[in-house]
Amino acid sequence: MAITEDAPPGTDVSRAGPPRSRRLSSPLALTLTLLTAVLAQSPIRGALGTPLMQSWTTVFVAVTVQALPFLVLGVLLSAAIAVFVPASFFARALPRRPALAVPVAGVAGAVLPGCECASVPVAGALVRRGVTPAAALAFLLSAPAINPVVLTATAVAFPGHPEMVLARFLASLLVACAMGWLWQRLGRTDWLRTPARGAHEGATKGEAFWGAVRHDVMHAGGFLVLGATAAATLKAAVPAHWLRTAAGTPLVSVLALAVLAVLLSICSEADAFVAASLTQFSPTAKLVFLVVGPMIDLKLFAMQAGTFGRGFALRFAPATFALAVAGAVLTGAVLL
Repeated sequence: MAITEDAPPGTDVSRAGPPRSRRLSSPLALTLTLLTAVLAQSPIRGALGTPLMQSWTTVFVAVTVQALPFLVLGVLLSAAIAVFVPASFFARALPRRPALAVPVAGVAGAVLPGCECASVPVAGALVRRGVTPAAALAFLLSAPAINPVVLTATAVAFPGHPEMVLARFLASLLVACAMGWLWQRLGRTDWLRTPARGAHEGATKGEAFWGAVRHDVMHAGGFLVLGATAAATLKAAVPAHWLRTAAGTPLVSVLALAVLAVLLSICSEADAFVAASLTQFSPTAKLVFLVVGPMIDLKLFAMQAGTFGRGFALRFAPATFALAVAGAVLTGAVLL
């Protein structure tokens, strides 16, 4: 048995694993990043000084700074409601008849601030406590779209245009109730998996609250940055005649912003500022963006699949998307 020079006496080298490679520690990575930035500061300054980058930076900072206070307020309120307001309260407050419980649950979303990250767990808790799924789904869709924080943010993003706030409220409530009634009529119990126990259930209220805040800030903040980046890129980098061509065709503009809302997955407290920055598009197309986003996007699809099952999400998401687009277009044609 051979013993290496560096091995202590009695060490069985044949059983020893390969030497561990040194990992790149966080301080070292930060140091290398800062050193690279210092060495490349001249090219970076030159790139940031171009008119294109100045325009991009202006839009990005404007969207982020305007939306951030509403995002933080919405996250704090939604976490407080999810933790301190028991789901049994909603079960007692809703009518027993499903046809009446659906609009009541939809209207309840108007007085209970919360983003879509919080509405899915709350809806899951309602179903778990025996609330009719049609009412729980109506609440799931309405709460992120028509609560006071979202409507206030919309009013700030569209100053002097109260009709946009009213159109968003009515279209979102209409779609939420329609989806609830549609599920009551056509939904099957085997399509909807009973949600499992919530992630924060069993913890103290303080731990659950701050856990929900951390989770929502990380997710919502990341998607806000993504949305602001996309809005700034569309504004600064995409040729203006391309946007005018897309915006000038009603069908193309509506579908473009509907798909963009799904892909960007912006938190509902911040999406109005992104929509307002898309000045080339019609008010109806912007309304479609505001109605579709809080009801179905990539992160919502993942959350719905994880809470209620993939089979449910595969049926619920396309129907929600189609009804949201149709409801927003019809409301926009009347009010905008």
